Amino acid sequence: MMTECTSLQFVSPFAFEAMQKVDVVRLASLSDPELRLLLPCLVRMALCAPADQSQSWAQDKKLILRLLSGVEAVNSIVALLSVDFHALEQDASKEQQLRHKLGGGSGESILVSQLQHGLTLEFEHSDSPRRLRLVLSELLAIMNKVSESNGEFFFKSSELFESPVYLEEAADVLCILQAELPSLLPIVDVAEALLHVRNGAWFLCLLVANVPDSFNEVCRGLIKNGERQDEESLGGRRRTDALRFLCKMNPSQALKVRGMVVEECHLPGLGVALTLDHTKNEACEDGVSDLVCFVSGLLLGTNAKVRTWFGTFIRNGQQRKRENSSSVLWQMRRQLLLELMGILPTVRSTRIAEEADVEMEPNVSVYSGLKEEHVVKASALLRLYCALMGIAGLKPTEEEAEQLLQLMTSRPPATPAGVRFVSLSFCMLLAFSTLVSTPEQEQLMVIWLSWMIKEEAYFESTSGVSASFGEMLLLVAMYFHSNQLSAIIDLVCSTLGMKIVIKPSSLSRMKTIFTQEIFTEQVVTAHAVRVPVTSNLSANITGFLPIHCIYQLLRSRSFTKHKVSIKDWIYRQLCETSTPLHPQLLPLIDVYINSILTPASKSNPEATNQPVTEQEILNVFQGVIGGDSIRLNQRFSITAQLLVLYYVLSYEEALLANTKTLAAMQRKPKSYSSSLMDQIPIKFLIRQAQGLQQELGGLHSALLRLLATNYPHLCIVDDWICEEEITGTDALLRRMLLTNNAKNHSPKQLQEAFSAVPVSYTQVMQILEHLTLLSASELIPYAEVLTSNMNQLLNSGVPRRILQTVNKLWMVLNTVMPRRLWVMTVNALQPSIKFVRQQKYTQNDLMIDPLIVLRCDQRVHRCPPLMDITLHMLNGYLLASKAYLSAHLKETAEQDRPSQNNTIGLVGQTDAPEVTREELKNALLAAQDSAAVQILLEICLPTEEEKARGVNPDSLPRNVQSVITASSPNKEMEEGEDNLLCNLREVQCLICCLLHQMYIADPNIAKLVHFQGYPCELLPLTVAGIPSMHICLDFIPELIAQPELEKQIFAIQLLSHLCIQYALPKSLSVARLAVNVMGTLLTVLTQAKRYAFFMPTLPSLVSFCRAFPPLYEDIMSLLIQIGQVCASDVATQTRDIDPIITRLQQIKEKPSGWSGLCKDPSYKNGSRDTGSMDPDVQLCHCIESTIIEIINMSVSGI
Repeated sequence: MMTECTSLQFVSPFAFEAMQKVDVVRLASLSDPELRLLLPCLVRMALCAPADQSQSWAQDKKLILRLLSGVEAVNSIVALLSVDFHALEQDASKEQQLRHKLGGGSGESILVSQLQHGLTLEFEHSDSPRRLRLVLSELLAIMNKVSESNGEFFFKSSELFESPVYLEEAADVLCILQAELPSLLPIVDVAEALLHVRNGAWFLCLLVANVPDSFNEVCRGLIKNGERQDEESLGGRRRTDALRFLCKMNPSQALKVRGMVVEECHLPGLGVALTLDHTKNEACEDGVSDLVCFVSGLLLGTNAKVRTWFGTFIRNGQQRKRENSSSVLWQMRRQLLLELMGILPTVRSTRIAEEADVEMEPNVSVYSGLKEEHVVKASALLRLYCALMGIAGLKPTEEEAEQLLQLMTSRPPATPAGVRFVSLSFCMLLAFSTLVSTPEQEQLMVIWLSWMIKEEAYFESTSGVSASFGEMLLLVAMYFHSNQLSAIIDLVCSTLGMKIVIKPSSLSRMKTIFTQEIFTEQVVTAHAVRVPVTSNLSANITGFLPIHCIYQLLRSRSFTKHKVSIKDWIYRQLCETSTPLHPQLLPLIDVYINSILTPASKSNPEATNQPVTEQEILNVFQGVIGGDSIRLNQRFSITAQLLVLYYVLSYEEALLANTKTLAAMQRKPKSYSSSLMDQIPIKFLIRQAQGLQQELGGLHSALLRLLATNYPHLCIVDDWICEEEITGTDALLRRMLLTNNAKNHSPKQLQEAFSAVPVSYTQVMQILEHLTLLSASELIPYAEVLTSNMNQLLNSGVPRRILQTVNKLWMVLNTVMPRRLWVMTVNALQPSIKFVRQQKYTQNDLMIDPLIVLRCDQRVHRCPPLMDITLHMLNGYLLASKAYLSAHLKETAEQDRPSQNNTIGLVGQTDAPEVTREELKNALLAAQDSAAVQILLEICLPTEEEKARGVNPDSLPRNVQSVITASSPNKEMEEGEDNLLCNLREVQCLICCLLHQMYIADPNIAKLVHFQGYPCELLPLTVAGIPSMHICLDFIPELIAQPELEKQIFAIQLLSHLCIQYALPKSLSVARLAVNVMGTLLTVLTQAKRYAFFMPTLPSLVSFCRAFPPLYEDIMSLLIQIGQVCASDVATQTRDIDPIITRLQQIKEKPSGWSGLCKDPSYKNGSRDTGSMDPDVQLCHCIESTIIEIINMSVSGI
């Protein structure tokens, strides 16, 4: 179509813009041939009544009339406009209907009948109405055929649109018809029809020029109806040419039309052609051309549909035989090649490289550098060619390959863009090794790679870019040495920013060059250690860094193979880190720890890396350890400290996990000392990490996992909840209340205030209240003063508010320095014995024997705020002891050292097998936990002094019940409250809370403690105060079955309280079992044992009846049976027993008559004359009392 319209006059962009804006002055400046093309629109504009009635348009209309007055062709257009278009439209509609009825091939026509000559002669001899009918008939016929063709292109030969003599008249008629009959002839359909005739593009441009506001509509319609691949068919090429003519006429909309092309994924050739036209018009010397940007956007964009569509265009274009200058693809490739050659530093060839001395200096003119202003454009061109070859399948010609290699091996300036260019060039060489096809080209590439190695340090120092191409070279070399070709492919794809298919076999030649000529493994290892660490390494620094190289070398064990120490480099890099955390740091630490513990080969068990020294680790935490945490030492960032903490914890865990393997290899890597671990502020650092979770990536969760495994005492749930309270909105409000006075109190002032405590508490109270407004880290300097003076707070008369404030401050400090705080507190609360030097316990002492915590001053047991602290420490050290013993067991798993048993407190188990060692550990832990529980229960018992004051240990359920249900006078109420609000009661509640947690954590502790037994006076307290006591119902049958009488008694007493507290079906079944067991024991026990068993257990039967009335009959029968057995034993000694048996029978038969007997005080107190101190007689009286109490309870409805 381009060739068929070359001789025709098209509407110029100047004329089209004048028509768009109706710029009469510019229209007047047009030449006659240009004006002739626009006459249909101008004549209609002059003759038709305008919508614009303004004065300015009236003046413009006069100018248009004056302009038209000298043009002869205007008369014929005026004649065309004077036709009756309504009648014409009716005839056209009838003809459409007739054609539809008879089929498109019918020769019948209502518009034009009885043609004597050809269309051209008829058109010449016809008047205006007939001319309109001739063109309309011909146009409708083409449009009908288009609609029936189902998208298949056809070419319609038509004299009317081909005769050069009448083209202008035919165009006039066409424009008038479309303007006057828009519903019959939609402009998009007309445009589609014109593609099928000769000179269709010319007619289309004239039509759009005379209706300029239809430009976008016509273009979108043509594109939407277009082919997906336009260069594959004649119709596609004609459509593309027509749209190119339209865009040449209106170049300002060309890029918008190109956008429509991409949006519809049709006519890719048009998109490229429009871009080429735009590139020629907007020539740019240094910047990236529009062609490069457009094609790169299509192939490297996120839209896979567009990428596939354009890639198909490239592939199909290469397959066609006629790859000539008329092909849009050929034009695009030529333009890209010209742009590439335009930025080459010098026109070089491989011949020049061959003739040049290889040993010449890098600054020789043959290798002149790439200009700085061309570097970005060169990088864009390289990525584009990578996309064309890797994604679209472009096969470069010899000329393209030659020029590409020249560009890739050019030497850019030392700028960030230059670093990026070299990285892209290097990856392109790896991805498309076929570009290097001759020995000369290969030699050129080797020289360039050698230059890269030599200049890498200079580039990094001058450009200021940390991620240099030197690290990439090292990384690729390491991958080649370890044959990780897939990793090289991933590296290339990520650097180029595109996913391309690279066959591993294509890398074989590059592998040989790297591993044998440029980078041997020893060279790689030695070079890597000398590479400086990345300053302030963070995730913001992208690209390939030294850390990637070191990581790969550690994985391949190159350092240990060649005996190169890497410890110092890793330590320096960990210290040079900042947030956000670089994702390669944690894998680096993990693989480094593995290289320390696991030898590179079994044949050489000593081939391992060295661990970081303890002093180096302590240096990182300097400033935090000493308590100066108000402002952390600026030498090391929080990131560095957290990473070193992660290293230490992971190292210790890995060491324990590999103990057996290392022992088998007769290796024992050094473990970090407990004193080092004590000096690292673990909890403080974890709390800092909690606020930086987003910046630290997975480091926070990894640290929590290590803590939960190795330091469970730092992961107590109560502590996390306390931290939430400390860091919430309340803390923010407290900070708002913080005054300068509060900030000015020093630890020395606090110590002075404590010294004045016996005399005055005011100053201490004031300072302590101010300290509650400080944050946890700001409180650390006061920790030692607070703990060392706790012993003074045990004296009588200390205000409760001071004790509670100290407890509050201790809990806040516990969130940042728990382990150190616990040791100081335990040492401060030791009993003060005159002339006896107090022992200073260490962290290790307390982990080995957690019960040291309870060997505190006895006054702590009646000081609830300090007892709360003591219980908190006890819980923590019990957990720490479990972790300590588990670690110790793993450490000594394969070693039979005589000292091992002394360490864990066991004797004579040196040669015990592993399973026994585990059992012994569990037994020790169980004994430890149960001992702690027993001591705590003993604390719950009132002292002799408290008993003298009338404090009852089992007052909790009874007093609670009396307070709730009492209808007695106020005096009794006050007495009940008095008993409840004592220090003993508060301590009992705290202890019950801890025991509840311990029982939930390990139900076996509850079983062990109850099998051991404890004073029955505590049963009301434990059952009512420990919610988890219901688990005892599971093992009470087993406890009752024990042979010891004491355990059976304890089981029944425990069950009686549980039945009242938990009246459940399970309790009923266990209670029925207990009654049956009591009946069985009655038949086998001797007189002495019978008395010892039934005297304490008979009151429990009352509780059974109260909880479960269905047991009434069984219990009454049991009581009568016990009474009969006792009576038979004493029948020969006294006759007074018979009335008792008779009375029991009467009570059983008529219980209502005895219901009031229990209310008799003398009877209830047992002051009646028993007549004998015989045990059986006493037991009978006890039975009688029990029965009457049961009857009274049942009658009164309790």
